[in-house]
Amino acid sequence: MVQQQRETWATRLGFILAAVGSAVGLGNVWQFPFQTGANGGAAFIVVYLLAVFLIGFPAMLSEFVIGRRAERNPIDAFARLGHRNWKVVGVLGTVSAFWILSFYSVVGGWVIRYVLGSATGAYFSGSEAYFGAIAAGPEAVGFHAVFMALTVGVVAFGVTDGIERSTKLMVPSIVLLLGGLAVWAGTLPGGAAGYAYYLSPDIDALVSNLGSILPAAVGQAFFTLSLGMGAMITYASYLGRDDSLPTDGGTIVILNTFVGLLAGLVVFPILFSLGIDPGSGGLGAAFITLAGAFAQLPAGRLLGVAFFVVLLLAALSSAISLLEVVTSYLVDNTDRSRRSIAVALGLGIFLLGVPSAFGVPILAWYNAVAYNLLLPLSVLALLLFVGWVDAGDAVAELRRGTGLSESGAVAWLWFVRTVVPLGVLVTLLLGLQSLAVRAGLLAEAIV
Repeated sequence: MVQQQRETWATRLGFILAAVGSAVGLGNVWQFPFQTGANGGAAFIVVYLLAVFLIGFPAMLSEFVIGRRAERNPIDAFARLGHRNWKVVGVLGTVSAFWILSFYSVVGGWVIRYVLGSATGAYFSGSEAYFGAIAAGPEAVGFHAVFMALTVGVVAFGVTDGIERSTKLMVPSIVLLLGGLAVWAGTLPGGAAGYAYYLSPDIDALVSNLGSILPAAVGQAFFTLSLGMGAMITYASYLGRDDSLPTDGGTIVILNTFVGLLAGLVVFPILFSLGIDPGSGGLGAAFITLAGAFAQLPAGRLLGVAFFVVLLLAALSSAISLLEVVTSYLVDNTDRSRRSIAVALGLGIFLLGVPSAFGVPILAWYNAVAYNLLLPLSVLALLLFVGWVDAGDAVAELRRGTGLSESGAVAWLWFVRTVVPLGVLVTLLLGLQSLAVRAGLLAEAIV
């Protein structure tokens, strides 16, 4: 077997925008506002922000130090670092990426339908009925295939020509379109109540509901930062040796969080201006409630197209990173062309996602398995490896290309060893409890 020449990012900006694109996905624009609505508004935001900066950021740096030093995909990275027995951690991350993209692509298909539905006004006469008609069944399978084909098309062109070029266009477009929508949403009558709900935390509600808010917030942090699914290991493996990982990681976290908060500044003023409950709708909330809102607003077709185009760009920018995780393994280990690998994997992921295209309860189960089990378990295993097995080399890699002192790097290491895994472990235990409840609900729905 002749190993293929490994690609690298053409520019540092390309890496940052690609990583931001991976993070700024449906989790930010689709799930984040409605996770916030379902978990008490600003009370959820407080826990989420703490989770992002105290758990998500250190965990992201842990993925970066593995990926850049190994210069390999998540599975081979551990063997390349001399710890072959820990390959299972990379396997778990890669399986998580494969699993998540299978149902994520179904939601991406919904987004395509809503771009078209906004342009034609197809859902204006009944947003709930429209969602029920397009969310499950043969047409949902068809648009799942279309979205997966778009994702495969980008990844097939490679790291520089496919991923880097596309995300340099997508990420700025997402920010500009969301910013414009946020300015417009701020002019709506009654929007101030939405801002109050979104930005004024109720401490009593936070304390009394912490058991449910914590796993949702930490799971959201992992999902929106693309942690635990091998994406950041993969993207860091294409990095130059002299880039500052803390600087790049901090930039990615801040930009990602900014986009998530910006999405809330669009969604909540719209909902409150029309008297819509922000916690209603479940997985279909972004589609049912916002589509219903656009149907009642002047220039609703134009606004609907703009919003759902943002959602589509966000979905694609994350989907390509998930497909790249599994693609990178076969590119590193076979002499097959990248294009044939991307097509074959895309087909496999599509088939895994077909059941979730035939029922929203099944898709909700796929999503719950990712949030409550796969991501926290993967991140916990990764933290144990970096903190206790590969500690010395991890500290040296973190300091490479930076002015970070040894004491600063050691402080990060002890945070990764203690505080971060403890938070992840608590989240995992609470998530498993939630997953058991959801399993019962799924069984009832099927019966």
